Amino acid sequence: MKAYSYLYGAAAMLGIFFSLSSCENLSIDEVSDAAPTISSFSPLSGPAGSVIVITGEHLNAVNKAKIGEVEVEISEKVSPSRLSVRVGKDVTSGKITLYNSIGSGVSEASFTCTLVVPSLTASLLQASAEMGEEILVAGTGLGAVTSVRFTSDGYENGHEATIISATDEELVLKVPYVEGTAARITLGYFDGSATVYTPLAGAPSIEVIKYVPKFDAVTLGRTAVGKSVTLTGENLGNIEKVMVGDWEAVFFKESGKLSFTVPAGDFQDGDTSVPLTVWFFAGNESIVIAEDFTVFVPFVKFWENVIVWAQGRTEKNEYVSFFSPENGKAYENAKWKDVLDPVALKYTNSQWNEANNPKPGVVSDEEYDSVLPYFFISAVSGNVLQLNSPANSNSQLKNFFISFSGTPANDYRVPGGNTTLPGTPILAFRYLNPEASSAAERDLVAKVKAGEIENINEALFPVNVEENTIAGISVSSFAGGLKSSAWCDHQTEKMADEDGYKPDAVLLVAYYRNNGYIKSNPAANIKRLGILHITGIDWGVYNNSNYGGSRISFNCYWQKYDYDYTKI
Repeated sequence: MKAYSYLYGAAAMLGIFFSLSSCENLSIDEVSDAAPTISSFSPLSGPAGSVIVITGEHLNAVNKAKIGEVEVEISEKVSPSRLSVRVGKDVTSGKITLYNSIGSGVSEASFTCTLVVPSLTASLLQASAEMGEEILVAGTGLGAVTSVRFTSDGYENGHEATIISATDEELVLKVPYVEGTAARITLGYFDGSATVYTPLAGAPSIEVIKYVPKFDAVTLGRTAVGKSVTLTGENLGNIEKVMVGDWEAVFFKESGKLSFTVPAGDFQDGDTSVPLTVWFFAGNESIVIAEDFTVFVPFVKFWENVIVWAQGRTEKNEYVSFFSPENGKAYENAKWKDVLDPVALKYTNSQWNEANNPKPGVVSDEEYDSVLPYFFISAVSGNVLQLNSPANSNSQLKNFFISFSGTPANDYRVPGGNTTLPGTPILAFRYLNPEASSAAERDLVAKVKAGEIENINEALFPVNVEENTIAGISVSSFAGGLKSSAWCDHQTEKMADEDGYKPDAVLLVAYYRNNGYIKSNPAANIKRLGILHITGIDWGVYNNSNYGGSRISFNCYWQKYDYDYTKI
């Protein structure tokens, strides 16, 4: 019968064979057209871990081997007439069977697995090792070892080590976690009926070096959800988990430094005290850094350093002009139609009645509430910008573009054409004067600029519908569009590009329920309140006609829950 080799050239094949025949796991990849046959094997008996050398025919293509009913490892294929298998730990005795794609061959004689009690040579055991380090241990009968345990002094239950490699005389182990710093090593083996371990009493011992995290003096203050905390110390690279109460935090490790972000969890608004804990050593040990770590959930949504652009039509414009104070996102102009305000496009101006007052009943409450409140800043004719409610005008949106193309074509416009239509949400704005005669107005501006706004609710911002006031501040001048001439003093007769202008302007914002804005009574039907702090403008001139290339930055506070007039 003929064997066909994938190695071309007899000389090349013999050269490779003779140079590599002594290497373990050598495989001669050939195809045979006959089932394997076994002529003999040696030894006839031996412990688990022993290597059996088998001779016969058609052995080069063997792909499986068994002793009795237990599959064993093919450790070496040398030639069509010789291969080796390793006795597995579950083997007792039985005939050897070899398999290839054609069939199988069985030995006449049976192999007998002799039972060996493995032992370690204590005098050759190293004195100490780091947890997680690989170590070499020596002894006898180690090929029969099924598992290795490290048991800390004072404990009866040990931790299993990973066996990296094994021979009859040596084991390479990965030192596992142990509770203490000294551990006894015991060996597991099959005694013919079950897996047992060598006695714990008198077992050789090794010192396990553990690098426990240590923290420098920690002073933790009241920390808001989403904020980062940095801790310093030693061995912080071993930390595997940071828990804030019952919630796992995202963290980053550097040399001697650990930074984590307070997770959102399900903490209630205000202050909640929870333990701050770090875990290490595969979750077996932990350190409580603080029993009462104060997590603060702001009563108000706060978005810092938001950047939007006026409508643009300049190459440097990033075409991100729309901002929702509900989620803190600045939206790309191209997402206005499909993501931000699909309801506006659905009605294509049929809902329009007049500025900030759409026709009642055209847009349902469900549709209205499905659109996030948002606002934008446009460049009106002349040298001013204008803060806009989406529902305030049906001619503003078409002046925003989604990309630069020199002279923009109509299909580059945000609505998809030269289309007049208003946006859906109804908002109004009122500039707060830091030098106003009203002490309530002056105080609110000062708190905003000092970063002291922690809540917007009915108690702190009571609405008086009859007097048209909010928190004692008149809002009779609430408007759906507010020109920059009302909230900064940059306007000049000649327009010019100018970066880094700091307006430092504070505005009160109202978001109304569907069809809720009443021009004569703007304090009624408010859904949520907000505060806008415009902190910077990079003025940019478009086509020598307006500030359509301007970049605006601001902070925004936004009420977390709908306004409830019954709580006033």
